[in-house]
Amino acid sequence: MSRRRNLWSGLAAAGIAVALVAGVHYAPGNTPAGSLSVSAAPGITDQLRHDGLVTGATINDTAVRKLLAKIPATAAAPTTAYDRDSFGPAWADTDRNGCDQRNDVLARDLTAVTYKPGTHDCVVLTGTLADPYTGHEISFTRGSTTSTAVQIDHMVPLSWAYQHGASTWTEQRREQLATDLNNLTAVDGPSNESKSDQGPATWLPPAASYACTYVTRFTYVVHRYELTLDTADRAAIARTLDTCK
Repeated sequence: MSRRRNLWSGLAAAGIAVALVAGVHYAPGNTPAGSLSVSAAPGITDQLRHDGLVTGATINDTAVRKLLAKIPATAAAPTTAYDRDSFGPAWADTDRNGCDQRNDVLARDLTAVTYKPGTHDCVVLTGTLADPYTGHEISFTRGSTTSTAVQIDHMVPLSWAYQHGASTWTEQRREQLATDLNNLTAVDGPSNESKSDQGPATWLPPAASYACTYVTRFTYVVHRYELTLDTADRAAIARTLDTCK
């Protein structure tokens, strides 16, 4: 077994990327938010299960609310000082498995993955994404004009994080957030671009079926890194959790 396949075997067993097997081909916004099936929601990690935020095949909204209540409140700070370079190199190999974080995420979230020969399964050439943000199936092909079809989203955007506490961090801690696999997801490129640095108050995935997973992961990362939440984003998360029954 290769280093890559061994690394992600546990995640695959937990249900990541089962959406293709299950035949998920819903249209954006047409799936009821309350009909969440975790097995069809890429991005559910062992850590979320371990922390009790996911129970069986559903989001544990009570546990997420308890986590949400622990996050301190603040108003968003000005964005003028934000600099992407303060979060370190874009895709550093911070988990030290020999592959950069972008390719790690592609290998985790895509199916039918092929790799560039001679890279020890570290450079993803092709694959298929069951996109959690739109519900569409997207073919990925590495290339200067094709790679942007599938992009890696920071669930908690870096500029947003900078406004909510990360401006006071060391560069090492900012780099940790920027490359944390719990905060990264392969998604539809245009959706990622439309999201930009918005929080849940102004942007949620077009596919309503992923909203519960999205706010759960968002809350988890914000709490894990001791960031803060403004009133609007907190309210949006709480409203979304109302649908996660």
